[in-house]
Amino acid sequence: MPGKSSLPEKIEEQEQFRQTRLEPLLEEAQRQERLVFFVDAAHFVHRAYLGFLWCLRRIFIPSPSGRQRFNVLGALNAVTKEVTSITNHTYINSHSMCLLLAKLALLDPVIPISVILDNARYQKCQLVTDFAEIVDIELVYLPSYSPHLNLIERLWRFVRKECLYSKYYSDFHSFKGAIQQCIDQCNTEHKAKLTSLLSLKFQSFQKVNLLTV
Repeated sequence: MPGKSSLPEKIEEQEQFRQTRLEPLLEEAQRQERLVFFVDAAHFVHRAYLGFLWCLRRIFIPSPSGRQRFNVLGALNAVTKEVTSITNHTYINSHSMCLLLAKLALLDPVIPISVILDNARYQKCQLVTDFAEIVDIELVYLPSYSPHLNLIERLWRFVRKECLYSKYYSDFHSFKGAIQQCIDQCNTEHKAKLTSLLSLKFQSFQKVNLLTV
């Protein structure tokens, strides 16, 4: 994490990015002059996800082994809330990122595409930056320590709450299917729930009082 002395500078950097880069891109997207996607990966492990449980005696809850995981590299459309994704059961890497960019390029828009993403090594390597240039997609990297500026982070929290917490899936197929269905229904079945959650308003820490511990 950033040191105490650098925290105000980090907050200022985030605010400057939000005002000068992120918000202008989103304004273009709302005018249908540009497609803007928020990109991030989520790694869903097939295990127990408990919510809150109150009981007067001890009970035993079945739990999978946690040895399988469903990886989703998603691109959330800032306006329509549709999700384009690449999934696998192994790991997400630079090749996964290139496949996602290729899927976005195949949308064949007549307007520019910008992708908002963090500084993960597999997303910022030469292979990805070169491929993005080939398919004419702009990569816009967030300032460090800025998950609150990546809209898709809110979607991943929603997916976990909606279909994983306090639920048991006896097999990996049903576990994976529940997650995929939830993601596929973002702008249909879950649209009402996600309208406010995925609004284009971002938390600001600029006016937060920082206390020395």
